[in-house]
Amino acid sequence: MSADTHVPVRAEGPRSAVPLRQLWGTRVRGALRRAAPALGLYAALRLGGLLALALWSWHAGREPHRLLGRSWDSAWYLRLAAHGYGHVVHGADPAYVYSDAAFFPLYPALIRAVRTLTPLDYTDSALLVSWAAAGLAAWGIYAVGERLHGRRAATLLVVVWGALPHAIVQSMAYTESLLTAFAAWALYGVLTGRWIWAGSLAVLAGLSRPNGVAVAAAVVLGAAWQICQLWRHRAPDSLSLRARQDWRLWAGAALAPLGWAGYVGGVGLRRGAPLTGYFEVQRRWGSKFDFGEDAWESVRAMVLGKEHLTYAMSTAVVLLAVVLLALLALDRPPLALLAYSALLLVIAAGGSRYFGCKPRFLLPAFPLLLPVAAGMARARQRTAVAMVGALAGLSWAYGTYLLAISVSAP
Repeated sequence: MSADTHVPVRAEGPRSAVPLRQLWGTRVRGALRRAAPALGLYAALRLGGLLALALWSWHAGREPHRLLGRSWDSAWYLRLAAHGYGHVVHGADPAYVYSDAAFFPLYPALIRAVRTLTPLDYTDSALLVSWAAAGLAAWGIYAVGERLHGRRAATLLVVVWGALPHAIVQSMAYTESLLTAFAAWALYGVLTGRWIWAGSLAVLAGLSRPNGVAVAAAVVLGAAWQICQLWRHRAPDSLSLRARQDWRLWAGAALAPLGWAGYVGGVGLRRGAPLTGYFEVQRRWGSKFDFGEDAWESVRAMVLGKEHLTYAMSTAVVLLAVVLLALLALDRPPLALLAYSALLLVIAAGGSRYFGCKPRFLLPAFPLLLPVAAGMARARQRTAVAMVGALAGLSWAYGTYLLAISVSAP
């Protein structure tokens, strides 16, 4: 689809006799039926990955439930859900001070809500939220793929996303699945001209993770592009004339940044520096944007034999993401998808420290997989099946290594 393709505005026909709630329910059920095969394959892929992890963990005398629910950042989210903000850990190096203010609030709030409303403990509540978000993310990814390339490519897009090397993170008590769910449906809202929907979901994405700002940027740029297109077609009798007067387009763009900016600004205000306070928290974690300098040093250390498999995989994933972004750009997708993917890649590749985590930071960048899915959709069925099988095997093996063997955080 061309980048200059704008979303058509639908003319209003005669009012339907069908109640709005019934019509909406019918559309949702129809969309879910179309996505059901893709969602079933996605569930099978993730269950296979969990089974591989469980078998190896039991063999090694470790507990898979704990690995999924209480590893690394998960412990911070569980503490936030139980006790709120205010926890600080001082590192061995005085330069590093680890404050829980670095973590955005929506996921812990959802964990606490599930914990309050159900008999589940905090760990199971966190996993339930993450798994439900992963399912919604897969559905949203399918919806975007179907809109752009049809059902076969959309199914393969979901399958490839579920078979990425770091796909095990989608089953952990982490926030990547939550961000991807909001991002996918926000982008679908942009593609279908549902601007309030897109802006509202961008707010939630902005409350989920620091890189949720990419969703807000995508919605704002998508709205700006649509406005430019509308002003290019100013014929009085055109449908775009009414659309120019539609407040929803402007409201969606205005809503989009509020979640991310609200949390970042709130942390800054509490620290007496509204514009820089949150970034100071991140800096004390050792995380800052250094234009890839730390990433280059990590690659250099790996080449010299000082690092292990996670760094090699991270290097491969980041380089592949750059290639996929170029292929996506050549396909001329809608501007919102390209901007979203590019910004996520810049944030992931340009940030300092946590080099082994960069593939995880790129998990929400599912539009990068559109060229892969479209190419597989054109291939013979047995070729596509063989590729999916190889990806699944790699994902299951590497996911097990990442959680049960490696000492580095995913």
